[in-house]
Amino acid sequence: MEMPSVMPENAACAIPDDALGCAAVVKPRILVVDDEPSILENTLYALEMDGFSPLGCGTGADALAALAENEFSLVILDVGLPDTNGFELCKEIRREQKIPIIFLTARDGEVDRIVGLEIGADDYVTKPFSPRELSARVKAVLRRCEPANGDSGEDPSRARFPFVVDDERVQISYFKQTLTLSSTEFRLLRVFCKHPGRVFSRTQLMEIAWDEPEAAMERTVDAHVKSVRAKLKAVNDELEAIETHRGIGYSLREIW
Repeated sequence: MEMPSVMPENAACAIPDDALGCAAVVKPRILVVDDEPSILENTLYALEMDGFSPLGCGTGADALAALAENEFSLVILDVGLPDTNGFELCKEIRREQKIPIIFLTARDGEVDRIVGLEIGADDYVTKPFSPRELSARVKAVLRRCEPANGDSGEDPSRARFPFVVDDERVQISYFKQTLTLSSTEFRLLRVFCKHPGRVFSRTQLMEIAWDEPEAAMERTVDAHVKSVRAKLKAVNDELEAIETHRGIGYSLREIW
């Protein structure tokens, strides 16, 4: 049985091939952040075998980039990463979105366990661990985080959200009208739609939306934002969908 690919040399994160195709059932997407290749590979394999769609990253920076570009049901986060402390990364994630987090760590001290849970982790697994046990923990946390019966948990502002992102067709509609976008404009608007209200710097937008961010310039970001704004204005001239934060960057308006 083929193992899910893990961190190829030319990519920061690895996505199993079947996550890109069409499926009758939407698989919960799980982000696994661990810099030990063997642990990451085994964890991804176990999660895929249990019906999840996992993505693996080896650094905190790659994890933040993945979270900015994709929606996940849960994050499995190693405490000891090469570029950041897992506790600090958890705090940063929590500032941006409410998503279940399970810590992985080689530490077994009670103090570390308490710190991890106090800063927002939903569970805590100590290495060495069984990948199947971890998968069971993931299922348990997701069950706990499901909205109660009769409560959809939907934000009223999101119910009025005028954008629909279709990743399979690489299309975005605005007030039920399909926009004509270049590939870069699609990626740019997509990340705004995934995180309404979040302010992105020009550098962050270049890293997310450009194939070769090192070759892009901040003026290029401004030009693409201007183009996307014009296309949104053509649909609804009364609303300013993309907001400018002078000296910082851009965001998509949060309240509709």
